[in-house]
Amino acid sequence: MTAHNELRLLPWSGPDGKPCYLSTDDRDGYMSRLADNIESVQLGMAAELLEQALETLGDEDAGLEDLRLLAKELTGALRDVLRVATSRGHLLAVSEPHGS
Repeated sequence: MTAHNELRLLPWSGPDGKPCYLSTDDRDGYMSRLADNIESVQLGMAAELLEQALETLGDEDAGLEDLRLLAKELTGALRDVLRVATSRGHLLAVSEPHGS
């Protein structure tokens, strides 16, 4: 198994929004692949939401409810993308040889 500092932050949270971690040496294992796939979906959804946000913000007729919904969706997407970035950054740091 991996050392404590090599746990992978998963792209979903547990009860009460607490982070979930994976401890494995197998980056091609089922849970690792599942996490990779979910991260990919989350990043794709964030890209689509960004396009939608640009359209909504460019629409002079967009109402307050539209903007509130957009802000809520952007907040969720930002949370997911930040979790993915943190996880991937940690994976890169762990895989770099020491002394580099």
